[in-house]
Amino acid sequence: MLPPSPTSILLLMLLQGAPVEQSPNIGACENLKRIELALAPAGPAREICVSPGLMTNIVFDEPTDVELQDEVRFLEVTRGRNIISMLPPQDMVPGERLRLTARLGDGPAQQRATFTLVAQSGRATHQVEVYRDYRSRESFLHEVAQEQAKNRELRAEIRLMWARLAQSGGMRSLIAEKKMDKQGVEVRSLSRENSLIPSKSEALSLLVAYSYRAEGAIAAQVLLLNLSSEPWAVVDASLVDADGRVVQGLKFRQDTPIAPMRDGPVIVEADSSRTDARGELSLTLWGDSARSITFHRLTFP
Repeated sequence: MLPPSPTSILLLMLLQGAPVEQSPNIGACENLKRIELALAPAGPAREICVSPGLMTNIVFDEPTDVELQDEVRFLEVTRGRNIISMLPPQDMVPGERLRLTARLGDGPAQQRATFTLVAQSGRATHQVEVYRDYRSRESFLHEVAQEQAKNRELRAEIRLMWARLAQSGGMRSLIAEKKMDKQGVEVRSLSRENSLIPSKSEALSLLVAYSYRAEGAIAAQVLLLNLSSEPWAVVDASLVDADGRVVQGLKFRQDTPIAPMRDGPVIVEADSSRTDARGELSLTLWGDSARSITFHRLTFP
């Protein structure tokens, strides 16, 4: 059955937050990249991530002559005995590739190596260290120290994240996330007003419904009775206004599937200002095996 307080359900629902946006794979664009020519083949291992507006430095472990494809396009190129610093062309588009050829050492022992500068958008490797032979013990120890420092920073971030999670909940999070203003959370009992009209469904029946409006968000909660012989779980939802426009970014929550001949709540939420999502809307909940139900004349406070 529904919890005693409809507002508490909205508080819990709003505190779930938006899904975590996964960061793109930036393995090829690490801040520091080390290349050992004795180990790295002339394939992807020699690709270097660059980006317009971001400086990339390539440091060699011995004097090196460098040739850069389309060097005249680059905004800045600075050479030293063991280093080249470059600011890629402003018109370099993501995915574009330019060749960098390096001749390490002098005389008969000179070694030629080719690298590929691969353009990314807003991401670049800031320093590349190139080793002609195997790296020294000191270099490995330096990398280990750097990785240990990264791990310490990661552990600190995790501790901070857990501390924030422990502090989240209730009114304090609603206020901190600015979803609670001086008007508070408005609640409307749709079933009591007899305004919500569900479509005919052999699988589901509506028992109770509430709608909510807070600062920057709307939500609806429906208590459904599962009339079928199999559990029912929502797999998708849509909210459409009277003009046929689909409300974007709709999220839904159902803690457990509804067992046969039992009831259970489903909550939907969308970002919305206090002046949006007015009038009558239609909410559709889809379950598996095409078992769905639509609610017409859904209104928010």
